[in-house]
Amino acid sequence: MTLLASLMLFGILGVLLLLGVPIALSIALSSVLTISLVLPFDVSIITAAQRLATGVDNFTILAIPLFVLAGTIMNNGGIAFKLINLAKVLVGRLPGSLAHTNVVGNMLFGSISGSSVAAAAAMGRIMTPMALRQNYSRTYTAAVNIASAPAGLLIPPSSMLIVYSLVSGGTSVAALFMAGYLPGILWGLAVMTVAYVYAKKRKYPVSEKISWKDRAFIAVDAIPSLLLIVIVIGGIVAGIFTATEGAAVAVLYALVLSLIYRQLKLDQFKTIFKETIEITGMILFLITASSLFSLVMSYTGIPSGISETLLSLTESTIVLLLIINLILLIMGTFMDITPAVLIFTPIFFPVITELGVDPVHFGIIIAFNLCIGNITPPVGSVLFVGTSVAKARLEDVIKMLVPYFIVLIIMVIVITFVPQISLFLPELFDLL
Repeated sequence: MTLLASLMLFGILGVLLLLGVPIALSIALSSVLTISLVLPFDVSIITAAQRLATGVDNFTILAIPLFVLAGTIMNNGGIAFKLINLAKVLVGRLPGSLAHTNVVGNMLFGSISGSSVAAAAAMGRIMTPMALRQNYSRTYTAAVNIASAPAGLLIPPSSMLIVYSLVSGGTSVAALFMAGYLPGILWGLAVMTVAYVYAKKRKYPVSEKISWKDRAFIAVDAIPSLLLIVIVIGGIVAGIFTATEGAAVAVLYALVLSLIYRQLKLDQFKTIFKETIEITGMILFLITASSLFSLVMSYTGIPSGISETLLSLTESTIVLLLIINLILLIMGTFMDITPAVLIFTPIFFPVITELGVDPVHFGIIIAFNLCIGNITPPVGSVLFVGTSVAKARLEDVIKMLVPYFIVLIIMVIVITFVPQISLFLPELFDLL
């Protein structure tokens, strides 16, 4: 029954996806048809309806729309310019300085907005004209922007890690948030390393020297934007408020800050709420459909069956983790991050539990792998947005991205087999 259910569940899901059916609907339909194998049809329909209703009945989920709203406000509130100016101060004297500015800007803005697509779009629109004026290659500029955009998904606050916390059975959000910092920074440094080599080879310029007085002014000007991360993450880690309450604080802070900067106009709120509702609706539908998917897998014994199969292949923890990484890397190229987290977490969680891998560490492994998929064809949303914003040729950008893919895959392996990179900060703050 487990084998038949597995074939039916994933077979129907694959066919529906190939036919172009929206992924949330594909997940729900394949789940209903599969559960009807083991339950009468009327009972399976009632069970599915109940699960769809209760799938988002969780207070922690409220953090997702709130963080989305905070990010949307920031996208429209002029905060990106403050962070780009700060990034120039930090890395402006390196060869290919605008590329490094783009990387640091994506790390800062992506972490605050919680969206790699928003970061790639915002940074691309600002940095591409500046880079072209200084004779940077359009393809090089697009590749750097695309490769660095997902770094902000690892650096908290991150909706992706909140979703993982829910699916994994309540892994500490605060611990996951702290665990994402060092891997996110390493992602940025890896991209900067490749960008530096390209810049030296092509003799790209450094930015003009900035006086210490101007540096101080720019740094102080960016402090209010950066304080959002300190207040929200600090409050969550210190136990002052929950992740949901922290998200509400982020909305209020972003709104007040945008009004102070006088970049937010009254007529923009319609667009802000529209974007927030669209993104939130998509995410919540995915979550509730995936909760039904998880129920079907659990009821038919699919996760335990997959776990037993993988564990029977080898007793080596190293080999099993490599297999899991390979599967996540491949599937990440075909799926968006949120549905991939929702589908593969319950499948692999029993395996990593058996292997003794820390759930927080595994959350970062999943996140890092799927972030790479976010910039790879054929479905990488950041790849297409970044290419479109830069008005570059897709095939040229993909070729330019190959060295970035190589260093990021190396980083996945390092993070997988050096768990302290992920666990150092959670342990330091006594969150584990």
